[in-house]
This record gives sequence, structure tokens and C-alpha cells, in this order.
Amino acid sequence: MKELVIFRDLKKYFPTSAGLVKAVDGVSLAIPKEVTFALVGESGSGKSTLGYTLLGAYEPTEGEIIFKGENIGYKLSKRRKSIKGEIQMVFQDPGTTLNPRKQVKEILALPLRVHGTNKKDVVPRIKELLEAVELPDNYIYKYPHELGGGEKQTVAIARALAVNPSLIILDEPTSALDVSIQAKILNLLFKTQEMFKLTYLFITHDLSMVRNISNQVAIMYLGKICEIAPTAFFFQDPLHPYTKMLLSSIPVITDAEERIKPNKVKPEGEIPSPVNIPPGCSFHSRCRNRMDICSKVDPSFIEVNDGHIVRCHLFS
Repeated sequence: MKELVIFRDLKKYFPTSAGLVKAVDGVSLAIPKEVTFALVGESGSGKSTLGYTLLGAYEPTEGEIIFKGENIGYKLSKRRKSIKGEIQMVFQDPGTTLNPRKQVKEILALPLRVHGTNKKDVVPRIKELLEAVELPDNYIYKYPHELGGGEKQTVAIARALAVNPSLIILDEPTSALDVSIQAKILNLLFKTQEMFKLTYLFITHDLSMVRNISNQVAIMYLGKICEIAPTAFFFQDPLHPYTKMLLSSIPVITDAEERIKPNKVKPEGEIPSPVNIPPGCSFHSRCRNRMDICSKVDPSFIEVNDGHIVRCHLFS
């Protein structure tokens, strides 16, 4: 099977006192093996919820998650035994995910012990992991407060690699880091991806980064996917009005970059409340290209070119 992960009409709803939040609302997409698949959207779009549902932190409300041909979108106790650590996550802020009272060797030993590594093999495996992420052996005795932000994230990457996953979910893995450190972490991620034949789901709001790191891109808005495309097609010929709005707002520093940007698109109105999403296309209240049908009928996906899919009435 070419695809490692397939989402089929996945939904994740959260009941609140104000109403039902449809954080993920009928997402269908496929992530091929050994690629970097970028999931992009503004805050509140549902992209992190999708990642956490794939990880197993949330149970789906409806729909399926197919991983290596098996539906893993069921009760978490059964699911955890089934996938055995094959899906791991690197979080946005490494400082909040590393136990401040544990040395690096204890942080890296925990997933190894949980997944049944023999006691005698734990320390050699930790040293292998540190070598893979380019940290010296003596870092096993350091505590998180003795590490810089980039070093903390490097340890978090090593922890994700510890149990030989097939898929790593990267949730804004560089956004909490200084710009000077971001490139180093991205280069490390590329190196480990090639070394261990990994698939990445890269969750971000930064489209300027996506151009250089991803093979495919999906754009998410208010719980739904708007557009899916190979990265090159996505930047050369964006289709959805929301996609064009996002791309037109990317800051650029060269004339060449400016020439490939869409014309500036200014959205109308405010982002709707997630408990009061408009009927029809959820973007229609902000779209300058809206038609009468947009406020009444939720559009279906249309494949405009090979692998380039859009959910918009403009292409019906």
C-alpha cells in the first residue's frame, strides 16, 4: 500500500456549554509513505486536533483512521496495543514536554521500558539515539533546565525516535525556537527522516516554511479541508480563495518571491465561531468570490489536476 495513513470522513466534536465544537468535521485525505505532508491552517482550524486524534489522544467522534491498512480509530486501550508506538509526536514547546526532574537518560529510557526493551539494551540504545540527533554522550546526565531550546527539541526528537516509529506528527516543532535554531532543527528532521525512512505529518501555520520542507500540502479551515496538492502545484497554482488569501499574506524578501505570490486577497468579516459555523461553505462569509449557492450547499471535493483537489463551488 502506497498510503501509510488514510482518514475517511473523520470527525471530532467537543461538547461545550456554548454548543458543539466541530473541531474536525469530515476530513478525508491520504498520507503517502516516507513523505513530509504539511497540514496548514490558522489557529482554531482543527489541524492540531486532527494530529492528536491520529496520535490517539482523542477518540474520533465518527469516521475511520486507516494506518498500514488497519482501522485504528477505535477505543484507545485496544488501539495502543495494536500500533505499539509506531505513531509518535514532537510538540511545539519542548520545555513543557520534558520532565524537569529527570535527566536526559531517564527521559529517553522511559519509552524504551514502556515498549519492552531489555534492561541491558537501554543505555546502548540511548547512546545510539543521541548519536543520531548529533548530541554528545555526556548529555545523558543533563537536566532540561541545562539545555537550550534547540537542545530540548533535539532530545524530544530523540525520544520520538526511541521506539522506531513509522510516522511522526510534528506540531509546530520550530515555532517556539529562535530563527537561528529553526534551520538546525529542520535539517535534523530531514536527516532522521532519510535515516529511518520516516513519514512526517507537519502541522504548521507557516506557509513560507512549507514550500521548503513538504512534498504535499493540505489546507484546513474550521475543521474541514479546503485544498490538497503536491507542494509544487500548490504554490504555482493555488485554487481555493482561502488558500490564495493565506499565500498572499506571506512576507517575502526578494522580487522573485513577490512575482509568484497571488494578488493580495483581503478577507471580509471575521472568522466565525467554531460553535456557530455558517451553513454551506464555511468560508463563504469571508469570501469575495461567493455565489448564492455557497451559503446553502457545502461543496464537494473536485480533482482539478492530477493530485490537486479543491473543495469550492467555483470549480463545480
